[in-house]
Amino acid sequence: MRATQTLKTILARREAVSVPGAANALFARVIEDLGYEAVYVTGAGVANMHLGAPDIGLTTVTEVASAVAAVADAVNLPIIVDADTGFGNAVNMVRTVRLLERAGAAGIQIEDQIFPKKCGHFTGKDVIPAGEMVQKVKAAVDARRDGDLQIIARTDARAIEDLDRAIERARAYIEAGADATFVEAPVSAEELARIARDLPVPQVANIVFGGRTPDPGRQALAGMGFSIVLYANAALQAALKASFDVLGALKRDGSLEAVADRLASFEERQRAVDKEAWDAREARYRIA
Repeated sequence: MRATQTLKTILARREAVSVPGAANALFARVIEDLGYEAVYVTGAGVANMHLGAPDIGLTTVTEVASAVAAVADAVNLPIIVDADTGFGNAVNMVRTVRLLERAGAAGIQIEDQIFPKKCGHFTGKDVIPAGEMVQKVKAAVDARRDGDLQIIARTDARAIEDLDRAIERARAYIEAGADATFVEAPVSAEELARIARDLPVPQVANIVFGGRTPDPGRQALAGMGFSIVLYANAALQAALKASFDVLGALKRDGSLEAVADRLASFEERQRAVDKEAWDAREARYRIA
């Protein structure tokens, strides 16, 4: 089964499958090693980790595509890609979808913010007219070469207009051909339940630690009917805290002794990057 078909099946199950985010191939390998069914290439994560910058629309489509290609080389999981606004208008969307599909995407998420966009849990966002986003969704659907590539249309209108308008927008994007929709930043369990109840296609929830949306847990979200629950930057936030803790101790003590239990062993690190397989390749191609 192709990765696109696998993702389509996951979405159709509506079991609130947890999908962690990866900003790089190493995090993706951890996600696969732990048995998750899919991985999300997070736009915020690429901005934070690749650029050391906030999620305010600074990344380019080629930078994201490079991250996707590295993840696709490293793991055998369906990859959902955060494509932000499609990096331009409906015409730009065509190139974005083709580039990310070629890089290895099984699903592409696009949103209706203005360009440059901001993190969905930031203040100061704005959205383009719904009709403009409808044309971008149509362009994305038309541009895909694999008809099972999942187009996930996100609306950020909840924070700018209200939930009613956000649901209206999501319905319009479904009519334009979106395979799934994603209403960003609902602020209560009741709003989450209404989104899943009122929209007919598979739904995506986004749980940001410290963000606007509560985390009722997988069982509750599955009961509501959500298909996928993104934890887009949990790995990034964990790594950031660990980096501060470990490097702070090293600066303070001049040694790693006090934080040794927070470090992966040398062997664990090599296993995480599948060094044994590369050693086998080296042996196979060694000149006799």
